[in-house]
Amino acid sequence: MIRSVTVIFYAFLLSWACWAKPNGSKSKKPKQVVPDIECDVRAGKINIPEFIARCPAHCKESKQQVYGTGVFASISSICNAAIHSGVITNAGGKVIVRKMAGQNIYKGTNSNGVRSLSLPKWRESFVVSVGKPKKGIIYPSTLDYAPSRPTYVKTGPKETKSPVFTTLPPTTAPEVTTTTPEPTTTTAPTTTTTTTTIPPPPPTTTKARAAVHKIRDAGLRQAEAGSAFRRQPSSPVGPAFPRREWLPSSYGRPDWFPGARRPADVSYAVPDSGYAWSETDTPEIPARDLRPDISEYERWLYSFGPYPPRSTDLDGSRKMPLDLPHAKVEPVDAWKPEANPYEPGFSMREPEPLPRAPEPLASQGDPNCKVDLAFLMDGSWSIGKRRFKIQKDFLAEVAQVINVGMAGPMMGIIQYGDEPVTEISLRTYSNSREVKSAIDKIVQKGGLSNVGKALSYINKQYFSDANGNRGGAPNVAVVLVDGWPTDKVEEASRLARESGINIFFVTIEGPDENEKQNLVEANFVDKAVCRTNGFFSHPVNSWFALRKAVQPLVKRVCDTDRLVCSKTCLNANDIAFVIDGSSSVGTGNFRTVLQFVANVTREFEISDTDTRVGAVQYTYEQRLEFTFGQYNNKAELLNAIKRINYWSGGTSTGAAITFAAEQLFSKSKPNKRKIMIVITDGRSYDDVRAPALAVHRQGVIAYSIGIAWAAQDELEYIATDPDKEHSFFVDEFDNLYKYVPKIIHNICQEFNSQPRN
Repeated sequence: MIRSVTVIFYAFLLSWACWAKPNGSKSKKPKQVVPDIECDVRAGKINIPEFIARCPAHCKESKQQVYGTGVFASISSICNAAIHSGVITNAGGKVIVRKMAGQNIYKGTNSNGVRSLSLPKWRESFVVSVGKPKKGIIYPSTLDYAPSRPTYVKTGPKETKSPVFTTLPPTTAPEVTTTTPEPTTTTAPTTTTTTTTIPPPPPTTTKARAAVHKIRDAGLRQAEAGSAFRRQPSSPVGPAFPRREWLPSSYGRPDWFPGARRPADVSYAVPDSGYAWSETDTPEIPARDLRPDISEYERWLYSFGPYPPRSTDLDGSRKMPLDLPHAKVEPVDAWKPEANPYEPGFSMREPEPLPRAPEPLASQGDPNCKVDLAFLMDGSWSIGKRRFKIQKDFLAEVAQVINVGMAGPMMGIIQYGDEPVTEISLRTYSNSREVKSAIDKIVQKGGLSNVGKALSYINKQYFSDANGNRGGAPNVAVVLVDGWPTDKVEEASRLARESGINIFFVTIEGPDENEKQNLVEANFVDKAVCRTNGFFSHPVNSWFALRKAVQPLVKRVCDTDRLVCSKTCLNANDIAFVIDGSSSVGTGNFRTVLQFVANVTREFEISDTDTRVGAVQYTYEQRLEFTFGQYNNKAELLNAIKRINYWSGGTSTGAAITFAAEQLFSKSKPNKRKIMIVITDGRSYDDVRAPALAVHRQGVIAYSIGIAWAAQDELEYIATDPDKEHSFFVDEFDNLYKYVPKIIHNICQEFNSQPRN
């Protein structure tokens, strides 16, 4: 009996187990495979918008370069960027890389033993995070690397180079699969596991295209929080490089992604290899978008959202702001087929339009004071309600005196306490009356007097195109502070000045001798203002005397000739290119030199009031190709560089330097930095020391770039001291493009290191 019961019990257990697990053992979750990378791998070399990778140990010793802080240019080493951010240590580890839009400036800092460098701008950025994928996310197990350079073959008797490409058959993009195992029924609660697997990208199809013109993506970037876009220089149109497709359709492309890129853009060498010219004529450049850095939704919101003034008319029409090229469209009644004109009450006469309420026209403002002006008002608890009211009255009177308008000054206000808050953006109001009315509605926020945070805020967010920054007008920030700040201002002010912001300080009831020991940062005014000559600081002894500062302050902020911090390393130069046209260069290499000249030129802001460029070609003789100011926009200037004809002859570099000094630098403007870039491929037939010394004495900053057979001693004579920062040598013409970012970095570093007194 007991035996039979035991048999029945085991049979029941067996049947229950089979019923509980019809599919056998529980399915395992897919395991994340982490591909290994080397220390020198840059984010731009990998054609995946988001991926995971494992860095080896001791990357810090490799000294691979990193550009930026927090957000890095895509030419940075992934592993060293991760060490710099503190994501991994020098022992290596897993890193998640996410690409994002490029920025106009990357700040260099020293962190975790890795020194990152500054960079004026780059087309693509990335951020790094700890290598722990979120639940259900599987990253590609292999990485898709972009090729470094196309290969070339010789065809025919001429030494004509044509790229050779392999055309693969079209590939079908794999779909992202979502696997949902069926729940297993047991006595415990049932669970459903969803795992999203991202397959590795398939090989892409690369093919040659003739006369394909590249348009840089600088104007297509979307403005991000924390980024300061002040100017969007126009982009050149050029070229005939084969393109590499980005990713199969299964991968979602970011909104900022500009499209396919050339293989040379993500090569091992750091800089942009630039564009190449085809034999076709350059098409005309499209009209520049007034706000290229905002998304389509923001553009719609700006045009049709809460920003434009709304009329009270009944036909639904809107008035567009004056600074946008929108045409007013009146609604038209559509013909309705079901309407019967013979029915009673139907009238063929058009109804008379209802009277419209007049709308105030935007003020043109004072054209002699065209500045973008931001006031940082103190909203801390230390000033109390009465003095906060005095501060508001002061700002209202400034708005009245300064005459706000579209052709003159535009005024905005940020209130700071513990955190900065925008009260009035630059584009919100277009006349003084509206600004005064808005100031009256400002409510005190309270908190500490964190001026440093407020200065970082205006630099990264406030002075942006999306917020109303006009680009052509100087950026001015006036800080009103009661007593002294409660945080440090030096670093935030330095970054703001380097971005072209003129910082003024109005200190009310500043610290006396006994109170200076309470300061968080000694001499905070001198560390913050644009220049320490007294022009940018205005101390006020009492809050009741603040009103007397209105006229002197308005006079200073409107004196645009003295707003020297608006001059940046990219808009305050006269640059002369002295180009070797000797027989040893050759026609093909001469075109490569012109590409290098164009790549350097397009990094600057070109106009008659910004950076100007001139060019001299030399052999035994010299020829002035074009002078400073002859071409005052970037498109015309790049076309002029393209049209320079190869001369051929001997090499007299010394005479060419003297010629450039007489024909170009003698006509340079006094407020411009004079920069000469000499490009040569051999030893000069004449002496270069005396002419180089003469231009150095004239204040010219000279860079020398030698190629192939150039003499090192002559390059050092030509270059300004220190030689290692101003003299470069490349073994072949095709490597010239590597030195574009180095030259731009050195020019900006020298500019930003100028004394401030």
